[in-house]
Amino acid sequence: MAKLPDNAILRRRRRELAAGGAVLLALAVLPLPIADVYTQNLIIMALLFAGLAQAWNILGGYCGQISLGHALYFGIGGYVSTLLFLRAGLPPSLGMFAGGLAAGAAALLVGWPCFRLSGHYYAIATLVVAQIAYLLALNWDFIGGATGLYVPFHAESWGDLAFRTTKRPFHYIALAFAAAAWFAGYLIEGSRWGYAWRAMRDDPVAARSLAVRLLPSKMAAASISGGLAGIGGAIFAQYVGYIDPDSVMSLQLSILIALPAVIGGVGTLWGPLLGAAVQVPISEVSRSWLGGAGRGSDLMIYGALIVTVALLRPAGLASLLRPARRPPPAAEARNANAA
Repeated sequence: MAKLPDNAILRRRRRELAAGGAVLLALAVLPLPIADVYTQNLIIMALLFAGLAQAWNILGGYCGQISLGHALYFGIGGYVSTLLFLRAGLPPSLGMFAGGLAAGAAALLVGWPCFRLSGHYYAIATLVVAQIAYLLALNWDFIGGATGLYVPFHAESWGDLAFRTTKRPFHYIALAFAAAAWFAGYLIEGSRWGYAWRAMRDDPVAARSLAVRLLPSKMAAASISGGLAGIGGAIFAQYVGYIDPDSVMSLQLSILIALPAVIGGVGTLWGPLLGAAVQVPISEVSRSWLGGAGRGSDLMIYGALIVTVALLRPAGLASLLRPARRPPPAAEARNANAA
């Protein structure tokens, strides 16, 4: 693809930022006319998973390192924030950042040996590490083991992220998280890191010849991605009020974190948001209609959705936002002569 002139890139980035502001404003006023609790929950979970998918996209999309273990960072964020609240009295509004730091540090520890691998070997390694952590969490009494932890409710408070009478505050908390993840992706796309990561994703040998340091680049992407996932896990813990290894560290959750980016468009700015807007309603509606009788049906629905998108839109739903490119005049003349 020919490189766009610098002024064309700048105009495109300004348009994306303006579009992001418009979407943020629309989502901010979205819950005002909605009184139905089920619909409110649907929107909150869609925003939460949009932010989580954008976090995954930083590592899996821009950097090309496909992770199947992001539930590990999600769970670390949730557990660290909850334990600090229970054992040290640290309010979750601060604890979620501690959870993000812990998750980012864990991503560095996982990445240090695993980034020596490539392709599907790296993906399998992240899956194995996450499953080992899941089994350890099931048997670690300090974090509640298989029984899990309940988040205490003292009084409605923004500091404790505790709200009983309405879900609307959590809408704005999830929206702030999704917006922060989107803006992080926006900054990365236009930065030197973003160009280096995409070069490394497309051709590691060529990127190394251009003085891109592969391991430090991957570690930076992993820390940002894992840290954002950890903050999302802390928000989820406060929203649900209860966490256990099955709810915050399962393999299925790792797939659900990556799936919106895959459906929406890996390595794109708008893909995770579009994918979450499609995936989460399907997931919640199928769970509500089928319940326990339809156990496993959600995986079949996800599989059918991926196949459909792969066949109709291989580049993901975000490709629908791109204007159709007109062929150059010479190509139009050749097509006219051939007709």
